[in-house]
Formats: sequence, C-alpha cells, structure tokens
Amino acid sequence: MALKDLLPGKLGFGTAPLGNMFRDIPEQEARATVDAAWNDGIRYFDNAPFYGAGLAEIRMGEALAGRPRQDYVISTKVGRLVLDEIEEVSARDLGEKGEVFKYGRSNKIVNDYSADATLRSIEDSLKRLKTDQIEIVWVHDIAQDFYGDEWLSMFESARKGAFKVLDRLRDEGVIKAWGLGVNRVEPIELLLDLAEPQPDGFLLAGRYTLLDHQHALQRVMPKVQQQGLGIVVGGPYSSGALVGGPNFEYAPAPAAIIQKVAKIKALADQYGINIKAAGLQFALANPAVVAVIPGASKPGRIAEDSAALKTVVPADFWHQLRHEQLVHPDAPLPVDQR
Repeated sequence: MALKDLLPGKLGFGTAPLGNMFRDIPEQEARATVDAAWNDGIRYFDNAPFYGAGLAEIRMGEALAGRPRQDYVISTKVGRLVLDEIEEVSARDLGEKGEVFKYGRSNKIVNDYSADATLRSIEDSLKRLKTDQIEIVWVHDIAQDFYGDEWLSMFESARKGAFKVLDRLRDEGVIKAWGLGVNRVEPIELLLDLAEPQPDGFLLAGRYTLLDHQHALQRVMPKVQQQGLGIVVGGPYSSGALVGGPNFEYAPAPAAIIQKVAKIKALADQYGINIKAAGLQFALANPAVVAVIPGASKPGRIAEDSAALKTVVPADFWHQLRHEQLVHPDAPLPVDQR
C-alpha cells in the first residue's frame, strides 16, 4: 500500500515532546494533548522508543486505550533499543540529542540495528503502546551528524538486519509499511540507490522546512516521487526555531537562522498570517510529501496546527517569499498549484 493511501490525513502528531522533551511534562498535560489531537480529528501518531526511553510510547498507549483501533494509524521506530537496565541519564552518549530527553525515563538506550534487536524493539513497542498492530516502522537515526563516519557501518548493519526483517514483516502483512526515520538526507540517498530491499517511504525530520530544505529538495525529493514513495515531514518548525523558539537542530539557534526567522515572520505579519501556516503549507506543497507531524506537549498547540493548515495564505505572500530569496527558487509553493 502506498504511504499516502495508508495515512489518514495530511496532519499527524509527532510524540517526541511526550517523552519529556526539554522539560518534565505532567501526566495530565500529556494526556490532555493527545485527547486534543484526537478530538481535532488527528488519526496518525508517530512514536519512537527513544523518546524519553519509552515514556512517549507508554503515554500514547494509555491515551489511546479504548479508542477503536481501526480508526487510527501508528508508526514507531527501531534501531534505538530501550533496555531494562537503569543508567545515569546525564552520562548518556546520545550525540546532539544528549540533552533533549534528560527528563525522560532512566532506562538504558543502545544502538542496535540487527534482526534480533528489530524484532525485540517491535515487541516492546507493542506492549508500551498497548496495541496488537503497528502500521509503519521507521529505522531510526542512521544519521551522519550523530555518529560521525560510523553511520555507514550502522547503515550496513541495518541493511543486513532491520531492513530485511521489516521487508519480510511487510510482505507477511504484520506491518503495512517501513522506511527510514532520519534527520539527514544521506541515508535516504543510499537506500534509494539499492535494488533491494524496497522501502515504502521516509520520515525526514528537520530537513524539509522553511529554514532548511535545499539538500532534501535537490537530492531526495525527486527520486522519492519518481519511485512512487512518500515523505513524512517531521520537525516542520525546525526544533521550534521557526515559531520563535530558542533551538534549531536541538541546540541554540545560530544568528543566521534567527535573522531568517525574523524576515519570514515580518513577511507573515505583513500579510496577517501565522508563521505556522507558512511552515506547514510550505512542506505539504512538495508533491513527495504525504504528511507533516509537528510535535506538541500542550493542547493549545494542536488547535494552532490545525488552524495553520486551514489558513488561506495570500498568493502574494508566497511570491514575495520567493522574490526575497527566503526559499530555494526550485522549491514548490502552494501558489504554484493554484
């Protein structure tokens, strides 16, 4: 099944914040956020064991318990395996995400893309999510910036292990789709060039946003579309930088990014639109993109995302955005489809 046909809508919910991303989120607030997403009609929920060392999956399982299982789609990830062993969170070596989930659970996390670890990870996720089915599985964080040159050996391990397992599980009907869940374009390029196995699509976080999209636009989007696959865009607000947050790529935003945000916001203010509308609609304008999954940890954020997709953005805004070189000249814009 094509990824676009599997997903129930253009707007999904990224659950990373429910893993206590950057702060200790009260249980009641996390539950209210998922309830708000459900009440707003969102039916696609993306998870990962890595998010708070299983915390996000546990919260999602509790929040969705009792909902009709046929009414929603779940994706989760493999490759970052959560163990029962407890460790000092501050001592974890998690690359650039080291500080992101310091308020999550203290369970040990290891990188393991083998076949056995893939099967164990899925089994553990099923338990945490309190479900008997996971529709989509992404292979998580085979990414250059996290591990230096080691990512190539991780990719090879996944090719021999996780990729083959997930290909088989899809063919057997255990899952419906699989691909990579990454925030770099290099692993996607490498997998697209392989004759087999054949993924169904990719979750690309932070690489197709108003603030950073050139590499994805030029290096992976055309091939994805040509091969009939799909891209789910994660992190459409660039770790919050696009909407005025202090972080870009899980770290303090550099001056160039802050300046670009200010220019885009000034333009959005000029046309009376919320910058979230520009961010979400920009991502969805690319024909390779099948959904966006902004994260949220407060119920009000859900309403903002939903409203952003429904906002009528003036054509002149998009024309001026391109004229002022705030987007790549080849990037598809909503105005191009009118």
